[in-house]
Amino acid sequence: MAGEEEEKVKKERIIEARASNISHNVRCTECGSQSIEDSNADVAVLLRKLIRDEIRAGKSDKEVYKKLEEDFGDTVLYAPRFDMHTAALWLSPLIVAGVAGGIWAYQRHRQKTNVHIMALNLVRGMPLTPKEKQTMLDLLTPSPQKKKWGW
Repeated sequence: MAGEEEEKVKKERIIEARASNISHNVRCTECGSQSIEDSNADVAVLLRKLIRDEIRAGKSDKEVYKKLEEDFGDTVLYAPRFDMHTAALWLSPLIVAGVAGGIWAYQRHRQKTNVHIMALNLVRGMPLTPKEKQTMLDLLTPSPQKKKWGW
C-alpha cells in the first residue's frame, strides 16, 4: 500500500509541475498582463483547473496549448506560434531596426554632402541648379589617395 501511495503522490507532483509550467505561458484573459498562474481572477482559476483536467485525461502539453488556442484565440499564449498571421509580430523588431538603420545611414550621408551645398545656397541667395549641385558634390567627394612613394 505504501508504494501505491508514493506512486500516486509522484504522479500528482508531475501533473502539478506540468500544469504550473503551462499556466506560466498562458495569459489571463481577464487581466491581460498576468499569467493565469499568477492571477486570482475567476477565469484564471477555471483555466488552471481545465489544464489539470486535460493533463489528467492524458493530453500532452502541446495538445493542451492547442486546445487553449482553439478555445480562446492566439493571444491567450505569451509566445504565439510562427505562421503567416503572426509573421509581422515576430519580424517587426527586425523591420524596425532595418528602417532605423536605413534612416540613420541616409541622414549621415546627407549631412556629409549637403552641408556645403546648403551653405552655398545661403551665400548665393538662391538654390543651386542640379548641374551645379553635382559639380559641387564631385569637388567635395574625396578622391582615393595616391601612394606617397609611387610603388
